[in-house]
Amino acid sequence: MEFQKTELKDAILIKPKVFEDNRGFFMETYSEKLFKENGIENNFIQDNHSMSIEKGVLRGLHFQEKPHSQAKLVRVTKGEVYDVIVDLREDSPTFKKWQSFELSAENKLMLFVPKGFVHGFCTLKENTEFIYKVDEFYSPESDSGIVWDDPELQVDWPIKKPILSDKDKNLKRYRDLKLNF
Repeated sequence: MEFQKTELKDAILIKPKVFEDNRGFFMETYSEKLFKENGIENNFIQDNHSMSIEKGVLRGLHFQEKPHSQAKLVRVTKGEVYDVIVDLREDSPTFKKWQSFELSAENKLMLFVPKGFVHGFCTLKENTEFIYKVDEFYSPESDSGIVWDDPELQVDWPIKKPILSDKDKNLKRYRDLKLNF
């Protein structure tokens, strides 16, 4: 696996070693040893899997507050997404900066999203499947998010009218939240 630093402090893009032949492919998607050697010491305890039927589904920007803040390891197993992370750790040199990545079943890239980041993605293809590991269990009382088009964060999404859940339509703006990572 190749671990590449991103523009945002502590976020890492991971390119797995893929072995392909006429039958298909094999790849290792997680190795505690390799991850620790590359600075990711999180203990992942839950896997989540989402499927978005239509192109243009936007999920996010999501996070969990303390004491259930989550780091994530995300990847696409079918389709393609425009994946966005925003560093909201006030003591970080990349505070309030965002970065995007195209993750797809084809490129097989994975992204490590540290605690203190908000995360979201927009599907670029129909029937996209997205899998992520987290290092804290889902906690409804800690679940939160920021509206996808927050004017202060200025994320440049590839869509102007995304398909949103009711929950995501009603997320607050950054300035209206007291973040507790």
